[in-house]
Amino acid sequence: MSRIGKKPITVPKDVTVKITGNTVVVKGPKGELDSSFNSNMKIELNNNEIIVTRPDDLRENKALHGLTRALIQNMVNGVTTAYSKTLDIVGVGYKAELKGKNLLLNIGYSHPIYFMPPDGINLLAPTATQIIITGIDKQLVGLVAAKIRSIRKPEPYKGKGIKYSNEIIQRKAGKTAGK
Repeated sequence: MSRIGKKPITVPKDVTVKITGNTVVVKGPKGELDSSFNSNMKIELNNNEIIVTRPDDLRENKALHGLTRALIQNMVNGVTTAYSKTLDIVGVGYKAELKGKNLLLNIGYSHPIYFMPPDGINLLAPTATQIIITGIDKQLVGLVAAKIRSIRKPEPYKGKGIKYSNEIIQRKAGKTAGK
């Protein structure tokens, strides 16, 4: 058995779960998420616990077992406490500000860049060099953070660009370092 897959998922009191076939709908105080899973996985709700089981020990089913359980756990966690990622902007004159719901980035290009977040994502810019992305869908929060970071990835010589707050940039020595 998968160590992750065989763990039951405890459902908090303020969360409701509805399972129809291989589709799971989770409602909580922060919002509602729904997702469809592989038809090989059997998902059951017993006594405020979600249990995921697999039919056999095929390699594909073993992989899907733990994945399905982890995705459902992320859904339950997301509707109770929202996920967030923090990005830092490094560079002289680089800054970010909110214009309504959109994010205006001035990061060294000849033109400003407007980033429009998808539904379900909230952007905050507490300072000119920090962006906080929050939402209930863990995958969507990570995707939006990666898209914003890809606009200007941090470069290894001076470290200028947009980076995750916990990311460590490996620095390289310049041309004059060997002289």
